[in-house]
Amino acid sequence: MTNEDRLGNGVHVRYRRTKSVTRAEEIQKEEAKIRRSQPDKPCHRPRDSLLSWSSGFDNMAGFMNWCFLLMTMGGVRLLLENLIKYGIRVDPHQWIIVLTGYQEGNGEYPSIILLCYAVVHVVVALVIEKGLAVEIIPHRLGMIAHILNIFEMVLIPMVVINVKSAGFSLIGATTVCMIYSVLFLKLWSYIQVNMWCRLARNHSSSNGHIRRQSLSFSNLSSHNDASNGEVEMKEKQLTQEIVQYPDNLNLNDIFYFILAPTLCYELNFPRTNRIRKRFLIKRILEVVIGFQVSLCLFQQWIIPSVKNSLIPFSNMDVAKAIERLLKLAIPNHLLWMIFFYLMFHSFLNLIGELLHFADRNFYCDWWNAENIDTFWRSWNMPVHRWALRHLYVPLVDMGYGRTASSIAVFFFSAFFHEYLVSIPLRTFKTWAFMAMMAQIPLSKFSRYIETHWGPRWGNMVVWSSLILGQPLCIMMYYHDYVITHYGAELLDSYGHV
Repeated sequence: MTNEDRLGNGVHVRYRRTKSVTRAEEIQKEEAKIRRSQPDKPCHRPRDSLLSWSSGFDNMAGFMNWCFLLMTMGGVRLLLENLIKYGIRVDPHQWIIVLTGYQEGNGEYPSIILLCYAVVHVVVALVIEKGLAVEIIPHRLGMIAHILNIFEMVLIPMVVINVKSAGFSLIGATTVCMIYSVLFLKLWSYIQVNMWCRLARNHSSSNGHIRRQSLSFSNLSSHNDASNGEVEMKEKQLTQEIVQYPDNLNLNDIFYFILAPTLCYELNFPRTNRIRKRFLIKRILEVVIGFQVSLCLFQQWIIPSVKNSLIPFSNMDVAKAIERLLKLAIPNHLLWMIFFYLMFHSFLNLIGELLHFADRNFYCDWWNAENIDTFWRSWNMPVHRWALRHLYVPLVDMGYGRTASSIAVFFFSAFFHEYLVSIPLRTFKTWAFMAMMAQIPLSKFSRYIETHWGPRWGNMVVWSSLILGQPLCIMMYYHDYVITHYGAELLDSYGHV
């Protein structure tokens, strides 16, 4: 390239040569070397402040420790305030009454009785499946019987808890509704999976295929030149045969599934070879200690905070109601976090270890969720896997759009959230239902924030909804519970707090 170009009028124009980047760096290095050699002992060089984005500094471990210490001191202060104001409210004797529903002079344990009765629905589902498998019961009649069985299971707690309301405690009734909801989802999966297997068997039979094949190395011996001794050795090593329909229709199989930490049925679950004793002992200790801590927090912190929120919320004193909401948010969120670890890590791993259940993917990193959709797909994997396998995908296969199928999943989830709150409280409102349906527009809002403001702000929206949404629902339901069962005049007995 030349240093001058000829223009159309014959005038020569000389351009100044631009220094290369390498040459510029050499000059800067040479200049810095000369500066360092001066007798004034220079100590400055070009650099940005650490908190500037251009500095490239990203180690915020000290700030995290600072936040942790502030949260710890704030929590200790609230704990001391609670103890000074209310005294020690923890009463282990009340825990037995709360969990069993037992009351002096009553002599009944309705919660335990209702839990034992749930076995009847499990056995009925197995009997119907056996009849369908041997073609004693027609397919249409069997499906109607299944539907009646599982929907009756959902209705029984509604009726019994309202009829014998005096015998049920809040936690006892909630436990019953939770177990019956889980059984509903499990039996739905059991029925649908067996229907898939039955239809596949009938299709194979109509095409002249072999109905059943067992996994055996002797079946493969004709395809290789292995000696008889090698085949016999391999057959001895194969101790467990793959279960195929309808060999799975027995009490051992269905009760293993009922106890297994999953909602999705399979004929052959992945199994572990042994029980890790040290791992099992850790999980048992976590369950026992975590359960005690949860009950203590509930008695000592949640109940007084909820009661004190009644008057401000009833009088629509916005400033004081917000103060009560924020005060309740801390113990409620702490209890929710303990419940998450206790249920999804400690308890489900404990059950999985005892049953040799190998799939321990009970949760993903929901705490890093950058939008609401990601949170709901990652925080409760058993429910997400069930909804995807037994509701969302079948609806899409039937021709419904993805949006309509997603709305149906949220509607289904909203129903059971309302079921788990309204039935134990015997207060039939729709706050939990509307809160779950509100996740749809909240999901779009969180995605908008994530797209335009960045993933960090999207994650903050997720955390804000978790920390503030739950105590708001608690305050609303408690207010409605008091008004429904004790009358508006009881509000005056609390006084202004």
